[in-house]
Amino acid sequence: MPYVIAGPCIDIMDKSCIEECPVDCIYEGDRKLYINPRECIDCGACEPVCPVEAITQDRRVAQEHTEFVEDNRRFFTEPLPGRDAPIGTPGGSHKTGPIGVDTPMVAER
Repeated sequence: MPYVIAGPCIDIMDKSCIEECPVDCIYEGDRKLYINPRECIDCGACEPVCPVEAITQDRRVAQEHTEFVEDNRRFFTEPLPGRDAPIGTPGGSHKTGPIGVDTPMVAER
């Protein structure tokens, strides 16, 4: 997983990163954004525009945010609350629109 969006995004969702992403791999949950690890091309365009510095490469995530690496993957690979199937790799967030639900970890914060 090249880039991850961590806890500082919760309840902020500035969405500047979505505008900068050349491959449309940033998806909108209810309270946080998520980067699809299979669609991200590791370009880094999203990282400098995040006003709360929530985006980093998975191998550079701050110690207090390491749990978001796995949680970001879970958003796409496991069924979210109220959904029958995982989101998977739909080919861009513009195709799905806002997902409107978060992983249980984010929803509980």
